[in-house]
Amino acid sequence: MKQLQFLLSIILLAFGIGREKAAATALAARPAYLELKVYHLKTSRQEAVIDSFLQHHYMPVLRAAGITTIGVFKPLGNDTAADRRIYVLTPYKSLKQWEKISQETTAKLLATGGAYVTAAHNTPAYSRLETVFMKPFEQMTSLAAPQLDAPKNQRVYELRSYEGASEKIFRNKVQMFNAGGEIKLFSRLGFNAIFYGEVLLGSKMPNLMYMTSFASMQAREAHWKAFGNDPEWKTLSGLPEYQNNVSHIDIMFLRPTEYSGL
Repeated sequence: MKQLQFLLSIILLAFGIGREKAAATALAARPAYLELKVYHLKTSRQEAVIDSFLQHHYMPVLRAAGITTIGVFKPLGNDTAADRRIYVLTPYKSLKQWEKISQETTAKLLATGGAYVTAAHNTPAYSRLETVFMKPFEQMTSLAAPQLDAPKNQRVYELRSYEGASEKIFRNKVQMFNAGGEIKLFSRLGFNAIFYGEVLLGSKMPNLMYMTSFASMQAREAHWKAFGNDPEWKTLSGLPEYQNNVSHIDIMFLRPTEYSGL
């Protein structure tokens, strides 16, 4: 009997340790912070320089530092746009990690960054570089590549930016996503969300951003139609406490690059 109790204790202990490791893994999958860089470009040469830098320098250096899931996206119609853009989404598990990697990788990238680093003042690698720093919503459980069968060059990623008229009103919209159940509704309807984030540092404040993904533009239209007709959304959006909590919306349609991790 004592031997049986001992064996049972060992099994329960092992099970407990396994659950703790699983919980730690799940927690690690959810970043503490998100950094969204936006490269503004004027020419195809600049776009090629940034692509090369990201694929062959930036991403390998960050992977070596332990950040393996990095997303790189371009707007639909980017080739003919006056303001070409490349969006880079990088997750961090802590501010300490962000600071450490920023310090350590800068030196490495300056040493190996190629045409990106050595670009002359009259032929710069980009026009401007914009950075948005975010904290994931509490209901965002992980950051992972979407479950889509379509090739990357056919997918549509939708980046939305919601601004609030005041900090209090903005908080109300964040609450609507979390406690109100808007994120859970997106999940139930298969929106394949990449992230939901509260902007801590950016040019449009107060501000939240989120990104969903679809196999095609047709799939995107079908998903939003289902969302608008869903009884749960009609009930949620009709509640008095959630009225007029967004003052401005920006929508950008993107596609992942072939080397994107998302």
